[in-house]
Amino acid sequence: MAGIFLFSLALRFWGLSRFNTLVFDEIYYARFASHFLKGEIIFTGHPPLSTYIIEFGIWLGEKMPWGDRTLKNGLAGLLISPFSYRWLNALTGSVLPLVMAAIAYQLSYRRSYALIAGLLLSMDGLFLVESRYALNNVYLLLFGLLGQLFFLIALRAQGWQRWLWLGLAGIGFGASAAIKWNGLGFLLGAILIWSAGWILQWVRLKSAKGEEGDRLPTNFFSSQTPFQNLTQLHLGHAFVCFAAIPLLVYYLCWLPYMQIDPSGDSFWTLQVKTYDYHKRVGGVSAHPYCSLWFTWPLMLRPIAYFYRTSNSVNELPSVVGPPLPQAAGSVIYDVHAMGNPFLWWFSTAAIVLLFGLFAHQTWQWLARWVSETSLTAKSGAESSPGFSTSAAGNPSGLNTQSWLVLYLALNWSANLLPWLEVTRCAFLYHYMESLVFALLGLALVVDRWLHSPLRARRRLGFGILALIFIAFIFWMPIYLGLPLSPIEIQMRRWLPSWI
Repeated sequence: MAGIFLFSLALRFWGLSRFNTLVFDEIYYARFASHFLKGEIIFTGHPPLSTYIIEFGIWLGEKMPWGDRTLKNGLAGLLISPFSYRWLNALTGSVLPLVMAAIAYQLSYRRSYALIAGLLLSMDGLFLVESRYALNNVYLLLFGLLGQLFFLIALRAQGWQRWLWLGLAGIGFGASAAIKWNGLGFLLGAILIWSAGWILQWVRLKSAKGEEGDRLPTNFFSSQTPFQNLTQLHLGHAFVCFAAIPLLVYYLCWLPYMQIDPSGDSFWTLQVKTYDYHKRVGGVSAHPYCSLWFTWPLMLRPIAYFYRTSNSVNELPSVVGPPLPQAAGSVIYDVHAMGNPFLWWFSTAAIVLLFGLFAHQTWQWLARWVSETSLTAKSGAESSPGFSTSAAGNPSGLNTQSWLVLYLALNWSANLLPWLEVTRCAFLYHYMESLVFALLGLALVVDRWLHSPLRARRRLGFGILALIFIAFIFWMPIYLGLPLSPIEIQMRRWLPSWI
C-alpha cells in the first residue's frame, strides 16, 4: 500500500506546473477560490466547500517553497503559481487508492482484495487527470468514500464507538454533498444497504413464524461480513448518520459564503438559486463533450481538457499569451480526461457479471422460500459458481459473498441511476462515483481468480492486471499532457468519439 501511495503521488506531482494556465474548469474553480481569498463572491452553481478547500491550497501554497516559483499567472484573479492551486488536488488524489483499499478490507478482511482494489484505482487515467488540476471531483469522492468507510467500521463497532463512527460517516456524507449535490449518491447507497438488511429480517420473521416464533438467531448474517449488524442500527442511528449530521454539515458549509455574500441571500434562497442554475444548463447539445449516462460505463465520450501545439518537444506551448495556430507546430500537448479503457471495460463486465450471479442466487433463494424449504438447510448448496457456499446459521439465504455483491450493486446503482432523470448536460466524470464500486467488483473477481485452484483462472487474473497496467502506460502521455506527434496521438484514439 505504501508503494501504491508513492506511485500515485509521483504521477500526480510530476510536472504539475507544466501548463501555466487554467485548464478546463479551472477557469471556474481556481477563479472562485482566488476571489474568495480576496473576500469577493462569485456564484458557483455548486455548494461552496470545494471553493474553501482550493482557497486554502492557494493560501498555503503561496507561503511555502513548493513548486516552480518562476511560473505565475493572474488568470484566476491573483498573481499565483499553477502549483499553488493544484497541489492539494494532487495530494487528495494520491490518498484515494488508500481509502478504496480500506473499504475493500472492511468488506472482506482480505488483504489481497484490498491491495488489488487500491492498485486498480491507482491505474485509472480519469482519476489521475482530475487529481492534477484545480477541479472538485476528487474532494467529492474523498468525502463520500470516507463516509462509506466510517459506516462500514460503525457496523463492526459497539456502544459509544458505533455512535462515533456513525457521526464521522455523517460528516463525510454531508461534506460530499457540500461539494456537489451528486455526492448524495454515497449517502443513498448506505441507506439502501441498511434498508436491505431490515427488509431481509422482515422476510426472515415472516418465514420463521410457526417454527421458531419471533426469535432470531444471533448469527442472522455470516459473521465474516459487517452486514451481520445492519439490523442493529435502529432509527436513532439512522437519523444521526443519514439525516441530522449530514444536514448540519451541509448547512455549516454555507455560512462562510453567506457572511461574505453582498446580496444577503438566505440559505434557502441560495439552494433555489443553485437548483435554478442547473435547470438553465442546456441539454446534450450545450457542450461538445456532453454525454449520456448509459455511455459512461463503456467510456464512449471522454473530454479534451487541454490541446495545444508546439514546434518541438523542448518548447512548451504558449499558454499565457495568444496560442499558436493549431497547424503551426509538429508537437501536440493533449490532456484527455479519459479512463484507462481496459480498466473501465473490465470493471463494467465485472459489475454485470456480479449482478447476474446475484440475481441467479436470489432467484434460487426465492424459489426455496416460496416452496417453504427448511430454513435451516444449507443455503449455499445451490449458490452460484465463484461464490462462497458457506451459509450455516444464515437463514436469510445470502452468504458473505452475496452481501458484498449486494453492497457493490446498490452503491453502483445509487450513484448512476439518478442520472436517468437528469436532462442537463452531463460529462464522463459524473460516472466516477459509480466507477469506484465497479472497480471494487472487478477487484473481487480478480482476487477470486488469483486464489483459484484452476491454473487457467489464475492466469486470467494475472493477465487482466497486466493488460490494465500496459494500457495505463500506453495512454499515460495524454493523462499527463506529455508531448506527442500527430501519429502518436492518433494511435491512442481507438474510437471516433475519443477526439
